[in-house]
Order: sequence, then C-alpha cells, then structure tokens
Amino acid sequence: MAEIKEYQLFINGEWRTSTSGDTIDIVNPSTEEIVARVQNGTAEEAIEALKAADKAQKEWKKLPARSRADLLYKLAAEIKANSDYLAELLVKEQGKLLKVAKMEVAVTASFIEYACEGARRIEGDIIPSDNPNEQIWIQKIPRGVVVAITAWNFPLALAGRKLGPALVAGNTIVIKPTSETPLATLELGNLANKVGIPAGVINILTGPGRAMGNALVESPICKMVTMTGSTPVGQQIAKNAAQNLTHVQLELGGKAPFIVFEDADIDAAVASALHSRFDNCGQVCTCNERMYIHEDIYETFMEKFITATKALKVGDPMLDDTDMGPKVNASELKHMEHLVAVSIEEGATVATGGKRPEGSQFEKGYWFEPTVLTNVKQDMTIVHEESFGPILPVLKFKTFEEVIGYANDCEYGLAAMVFTNNMNTIMKCNDELEYGEIYVNRGHGEQHQGFHNGYKLSGSGGEDGKYGFEQYMEKKTFYIKHKA
Repeated sequence: MAEIKEYQLFINGEWRTSTSGDTIDIVNPSTEEIVARVQNGTAEEAIEALKAADKAQKEWKKLPARSRADLLYKLAAEIKANSDYLAELLVKEQGKLLKVAKMEVAVTASFIEYACEGARRIEGDIIPSDNPNEQIWIQKIPRGVVVAITAWNFPLALAGRKLGPALVAGNTIVIKPTSETPLATLELGNLANKVGIPAGVINILTGPGRAMGNALVESPICKMVTMTGSTPVGQQIAKNAAQNLTHVQLELGGKAPFIVFEDADIDAAVASALHSRFDNCGQVCTCNERMYIHEDIYETFMEKFITATKALKVGDPMLDDTDMGPKVNASELKHMEHLVAVSIEEGATVATGGKRPEGSQFEKGYWFEPTVLTNVKQDMTIVHEESFGPILPVLKFKTFEEVIGYANDCEYGLAAMVFTNNMNTIMKCNDELEYGEIYVNRGHGEQHQGFHNGYKLSGSGGEDGKYGFEQYMEKKTFYIKHKA
C-alpha cells in the first residue's frame, strides 16, 4: 500500500499541525482507498489565519499592482511546471479523468495569468464637480482580507479563479477548500513559498464548515467572501456575513436547460449535449441538467443521443480511453440512486443506465452509469432538483413559448444552452431566458474574459473578466478643492 501523505494547515507562510489533534481522511473515489490525511482545523486557527492575512495585507497593498502580478506570474509558471503531479492528485482526490485534471491545472494557471494582465488596468475616474475649483476623484482600492471557499468539483481551478484577481487587486486571501478535495489546493502553499510570495498573503485551511468556515465568514477581519458551492451553503454564508455587512460573492447551484429547436444542427447538438451532461461525471455547475427537444426532430435526435450515451466508457480515470469516472463520494452516489428511483415512481422511463455499472472493477468506488430518462413531465422532481451527476431527463416541446416557460420554471438561473440557426429565435431567447450565461450552438464552458454570473438562487456578484475583477475592489471618493 502506498504511503499516506499528511498535510498541515498553511498559515502565515508556515505549515502547522492543528491543535485539535484530529485529521480528515481523503478517499480516492475510484478505489475507496485513503490517499492522504489533512488537518481538522479549529475556529481559533481560522482567526489566526485571518490575522496573518490582515497583517500581510498592509504591506502587500503598497506594492505596485504590476509587482504583485510579477510574483503571481511566477506562481502560475510553477503550477504549470508541476502539472503532472497536481493532475494526478486531482484524479486521486476527486475522481476526474486525468485528461480533465491536466486541463484543470492549465486553467488554474491561466486564471491567475489573466488576472495578472489586469494589473495595469485598475482604473478610477475623474469627474467634474458642481463647485468651482473642485474635482471629484474615484479610486479603486483593495477590500482587505478575502475568504475564498471552494467546491469539490474543480477545486484547484476555483482556487486560481479567486486567488488571482484577489491578490492582483491588493487583497490577501484565506482559502478553505472542501474536505473532499483539498490536496491540490494545499500544494499551492509550497509553490507560493517557492516563488517568494510574502508570508500571510496566501493562507490555506482545512476543517469543518460549521466551526472553521463560520469563524472565517463571521469575523470582522474578513472584508469579502467569495464562495463556490451549493445554494443552501451559500445562503447560510450570506446570513453569517450579514452581521458585519461583509461583501459576498456567490456562485451556487444550477439546473441548466439544453434546448434544441427544429432547425438545429442535430449532430452538433448531440455531441454538445453529451459532453455537457457527462463531463466530469456531470459534476459541473453549468452542465446540461434537463434537455428539451422539439417534437419534429425528437426521434432522430434521441436515436443518435442514446447510441452515443451507451458508447461512453466508464472506468479508470487514469486511462486515456475512459469517458467518465466515478462520483466524488458515497453520499453523491446514493443521491443518484434516489433520483432515479423517484423518477421511475413518478412515471419516467430509464432509456439507458440508471444504476451502478456491472463488473468486478466497480465493486469498490462510487460508480454510476450515464443515465437518460424519457417520458419525463415538467412537474417531476428530476426536472427541478439539481442532480449534479450523470442523469439527464429529456422532454419534448412544440412551441417557442412552451419551451421558454419550461426553461424559466426553475429556482436557478446560472446557464442555459440553445441550438438553433434562426437568428430571430436566438434574439428571442436572449430576451426571455432568465439565465446569467447563455450558450448558443455550443455546450457549456465559460472563458476568462467573460462574466460567470447567476440569477435567482444561482448566486450573486459573478466572477471572471473585468466585472468579476471589480468584485475584489472598493471605491473611494475624493472631493479635491483647489485654488484657481
């Protein structure tokens, strides 16, 4: 058996063992073997990290933004240099395919590099005053200490997405990855020290959300919380942060509709629907969670889609020819089984999948087959509850008005996907779909220069691009009176 590596807390540039004396086992979703142990940190250690970040921020903000970016460029370079090691860690802790893990490492570095490109674009305004001999200056300044709480599906990329703009803007950061997938994120501590990022600028903690997480969010030292995760957790964070009126940025759940109109390129839509549902075992917030197919092309589309779904290979995520790995943990697997059982009870038909795959290689691990449900009605549970896994309900529609009503009949509003070659239909979708991101004639997958923004219970604040960068800055206004 391989040696089980033990990780400590990264506070003020140093690795420390928690005073709790407890650890958390990190389990490989493919094998159920323990691959590492991390510290079960305490609320007191959360405050210690916040204080270290607060002290470091006083000097960090004085550096020119370009100097901060120069250090972060070096961090991005180290991430890329350690790509193979970090990718293998991601496979072990989260179960994603190795090729997807390598992509995640690359994206982590490019998130940071993109933020660095904005170092020379932190711009304020000079506005004419109503008074003589006076100008109004509006300056953008860092908020202070940022607490970043990340999800388990893309843990390293989410850390990079938040760390880059936070630090370039002049803030310092305390990162709390989830207990399921903290390993690759913790490795950022070693890389930060290697490239000379000052102690306290980056801190990384592991521990329970109710103790450590609450302490981070509720402290007056924390000036901003940026969180990616579930809607219930995001709602609780917003409540906990409200007592200090702390700025909160949330990217939460999704139930993306995938709409295919009668004039769509069917083959392109099938390919996009496939990857947008089953990539990363369906564990993507912008995934194709429910699919609406126009009745005129339904039979043709579904014949191709079911054939493609059945051809997907589930198995060892380290192998190049594997299409889908396991769910992240046993609880998530049970949720898949529950959703299928409820769907059948409500009248849906399992067109393919619906259970754990057969075979001795699947006796250990959290495996579930790519699953397609037909004979689905709009009022069924599976149409409204986020599955965050490889289960796809499919419905027919007749008219534009009908499908828009179905698509908007949802408490979430993160992403939607539309396939049509009719520009009028595209523009009507743009006007009427209640989603922060709309992908037209392609599957999900945002870009750094865009804006990743959810409506309704999908969050608030948004990330990426110039609008996401601005989340990490306050505005300070000066009224400058001078002599003529």
